[in-house]
Amino acid sequence: MSMRSWLTSKDSKGSNGSKSPNRKTSSPILERLAEQHMNGNLEDTLKALEDVMADEYDFIVRRFKVFGRFEAALIYYSSMNDQSMINHDLMRPLMKKPSDEEDQTIEAKELPDLILNDTLYHSNVNVEGQLNLVVEGILCGNTALLVQGLEQAMLIRTCNIDKRAIDQPATEQVIRGPREGFIELLDTNIALVRYRLQTPELRVRSMVIGRRSKSRVAVCFIEGITNPELLEEVVRRLSVIDIDAVLDSGYLEQYIEDNHYSPFPQVQYTERPDKVAANLLEGRIAIFVNGSPLALIVPTVFNQFYQTVEDYTERFLLMSAIRVARFIALVFSLIFPSLYVSIISFNPELIPTEFAVAVAGGRAGVPWPAVVEVLIIEVSMEVLREATIRLPQQVGGALSIVGVLVVGQAAVAAGFASPITVVIIALTTIGSFATPAYNSALALRLLRFPLIIMAGVFGLYGVMIGFILIANHLLSLKSFGVPYLSPLVPGSFQGMKDLVIRAPLSWMPERPSFMMPQDKTRVSRATMDEMKKPVHDVLDPSTIMAKQSDTRQGQTNEHSQQNAHQSGQTNGGQGGQGQPGGQEGGGGQDGQGQQGGPEGGGGQGGQGQQGSPEGGGEQGSQGQPKGPEGGGGQDGQGQQDGQESGDGQGGQGDQGQPGSPASGQQQAAPSGQPNAGTNQPSGGGKET
Repeated sequence: MSMRSWLTSKDSKGSNGSKSPNRKTSSPILERLAEQHMNGNLEDTLKALEDVMADEYDFIVRRFKVFGRFEAALIYYSSMNDQSMINHDLMRPLMKKPSDEEDQTIEAKELPDLILNDTLYHSNVNVEGQLNLVVEGILCGNTALLVQGLEQAMLIRTCNIDKRAIDQPATEQVIRGPREGFIELLDTNIALVRYRLQTPELRVRSMVIGRRSKSRVAVCFIEGITNPELLEEVVRRLSVIDIDAVLDSGYLEQYIEDNHYSPFPQVQYTERPDKVAANLLEGRIAIFVNGSPLALIVPTVFNQFYQTVEDYTERFLLMSAIRVARFIALVFSLIFPSLYVSIISFNPELIPTEFAVAVAGGRAGVPWPAVVEVLIIEVSMEVLREATIRLPQQVGGALSIVGVLVVGQAAVAAGFASPITVVIIALTTIGSFATPAYNSALALRLLRFPLIIMAGVFGLYGVMIGFILIANHLLSLKSFGVPYLSPLVPGSFQGMKDLVIRAPLSWMPERPSFMMPQDKTRVSRATMDEMKKPVHDVLDPSTIMAKQSDTRQGQTNEHSQQNAHQSGQTNGGQGGQGQPGGQEGGGGQDGQGQQGGPEGGGGQGGQGQQGSPEGGGEQGSQGQPKGPEGGGGQDGQGQQDGQESGDGQGGQGDQGQPGSPASGQQQAAPSGQPNAGTNQPSGGGKET
């Protein structure tokens, strides 16, 4: 019977008056209690509960009076509950009357509302009236509060079980990525997923599976991405499971997979929260079981088992090369022993002569054919690997070294196996270690044996037939309706970007099409357009130097414009006078006024000072051209020559300052006019 027909028959049976999927058929004791309801008598309820659980050593019944008036009892298991929480958060407030009710009489009908809203307002409380549900709550780690006159019990969450600390996953270690994994508590595992997907669209549906284990199962998905039909199918397959106990997620895996007889896993498991979050974002569904650190991911395709978290945290060129190496190791570990057997037994002409002679020389003392030899070494290697896994860590490493070195060398020395056979099996084992998923590597290890047998019987034809059968089986497999070889079959160009070669993340803007997600867009169009633009070389030296040059040029132009503007707002000043020349020097030449500002007259040229003895007068400064709409300054005239002027010539006079706005021309001093100051002669010169 197929899985689909079995589920259909189970669903049809459950629809005819069966209980809700979340309430499975209980144990005989709970079935008997299901017909009993609380009648408000505290003693009757205690007697019924004690008949079921009084023999346990950790079963506790604590009697007291609520608010000092109403008879009550707390029932719990001491091994599962926090005693300090019970004393401080339950007993103390229940025994003390609320401050606003001290002067009033409390009626029995007011107790439920007063306890829930005014006394235990900070506790997680559920109310149940059936005895079987009260017992189930106590067994789950709750504390039951029974009060005289109330026909319902209050189940208060006080469970406190020691848990393992969050640590790095032992089966999925990475070099670059988070270092935390799931533990055995369901609430903690859900919290780790919510921490990474802080969106209100993350949904969690809870159910209870197992008549005696009462295991809590959580189904996680992202609303708006996950296909609703897929979610409905997953919930349906889980709801029809009716077994005694679910001790691990592997129990559920074997019940919900499509093909029970396939060696290939159709459900992926992981203990990494980041991996679960990534699969949820692609439209898949995660299943958690309380007590198991492994989450199930459905649906699953073949290439998922050869991908790791690091494939997306490192650059695509490096990880694409590593993926190619993984798939080469996959093919190598699957067909290398069978190819060796077929070539050695049937087609030795396919290998070089020198190598064929060396192989024949190594197998000269082996008493059995190649197929038997390879099978013996393969079985021995599997036994050694299993022993290494099951032994303690301190002993397992030493056993693997002893097994590989000592046993292999001894087998070759004793003629039990040829050296080339040991090398072939060792390389095959190393290739199988390159598979990231342990359950997928187990499938390859199992398929090696029938391929070796077919190669020993039919040669290369047997290897080809075996490959065809495996490919046909993979093509027929489905996981919750998704073809197992997706996106290769059926072909999907978008999905093939993440198959053997991992394309850049910017090339994969959509979610896998074979998942039929509601929201297909993973990367926004604006981000894709931005990625296509040329990059900005912010720290490129040539770019920085060009920017600095442009900045300096702009500052220079701005400074020049400011100077020109300031010069137009100032009047021309009087030219400076030439310094006295030495004795026997010539008279200084006349200076000229500077350029006038806008709408201003030119400044007056400076006059050359009197020549000093033996020195010529200094040359006056030259007048500048007139400013716009202003008169030009006239040349100043030099002072009188000093007596007995010498060979030296007077220094040049200062230039006149710019003229003031809207001022007329200023006349230069007349030629030969003495300076306003008195020049002191130098040496024998006379005063002019």
